[in-house]
Amino acid sequence: MKVAIVGVSGAVGQEFLRVLDERDFPLDELVLFGSKRSAGSKYTFRGKEIEVKLLQHNDDFKGVDIAFTSAGAGTSKEFEKTITQYGAVMIDNSSAFRMDDDVPLVVPEVNAEDAKKRPRGVIANPNCTTIQMVVALKAIENLSHIKRVHVSTYQAASGAGAAAMDELYEQYRQILAGEEVTVDKFAYQLAFNLIPQVDVFTENGYTKEEMKMYNETRKIMHSDVEVSATCVRVPALRAHSESIWVEIERPVSVEEARQAFANGTGLVLQDDPEKKEYPMPLFLSGKDPVYVGRIRKDLANENGLTFWTVSDQIKKGAALNAVQIAEYLIAEKDM
Repeated sequence: MKVAIVGVSGAVGQEFLRVLDERDFPLDELVLFGSKRSAGSKYTFRGKEIEVKLLQHNDDFKGVDIAFTSAGAGTSKEFEKTITQYGAVMIDNSSAFRMDDDVPLVVPEVNAEDAKKRPRGVIANPNCTTIQMVVALKAIENLSHIKRVHVSTYQAASGAGAAAMDELYEQYRQILAGEEVTVDKFAYQLAFNLIPQVDVFTENGYTKEEMKMYNETRKIMHSDVEVSATCVRVPALRAHSESIWVEIERPVSVEEARQAFANGTGLVLQDDPEKKEYPMPLFLSGKDPVYVGRIRKDLANENGLTFWTVSDQIKKGAALNAVQIAEYLIAEKDM
């Protein structure tokens, strides 16, 4: 098994290295690719030092079985055929192919089988906020069809990359030191603030991030579910949180929902209000699952449920989800 990582120097690329090692992913050779800026740098994986190659239009992907790509949508589009021409399965973490009809959009806990139908040799990793949500929605969908979802996200600085996390640290330091605050990665100062905008606005007043949650959820779940999202950047470092309201076709009790979450694949139930136990990003950064708590009946709708989720968006929301797709293909002998 020969595996490639494209964009290894980024936050998700580095997470790929950690996840592959943690999960003892069955590979014989690992090849790393990057831009001119990162080419020539070296990373250690399982005790072996590997030099980053410059990503080029050549035959470097000959013999590669799986290529994890996380170098941005533009790079993915430009190098798609270079990566897949010799038979490599390209599992792409960008937004480049997510809504293409001939590219499966996969969250293994929800629609793993879709990964087998990949006429272009490409599988798309969904947006991090969508991944987290649909893993939880799947547990409820198994009880009763979900008609509508309203979701507000509370997205950590790391969703904008490692430099954004550094900026948040620096902003807090500057504020406490009485210095002028540096604002570069976001539209406004994030420290001691919330920014109700993630990505750019579209014509309907929703941001691209919010529209991703609408479109991607329907594609992944093969559903007519309606999704309305508000995405907010918050001054947490890592791990996104989501407040989710669902309207389903029949009333579902809190206990029934709690049991469904407890038994759900990729989920951990953390819901004990009396002990003040509920998911929080401070304690769940670096963890694999999606954590669910604050489960309640909706007071305004008999068929409504409300709950809260937290998940590490660099891990499950990016690298881990992609690696789980590859693990599924290997288990199914579909490589």
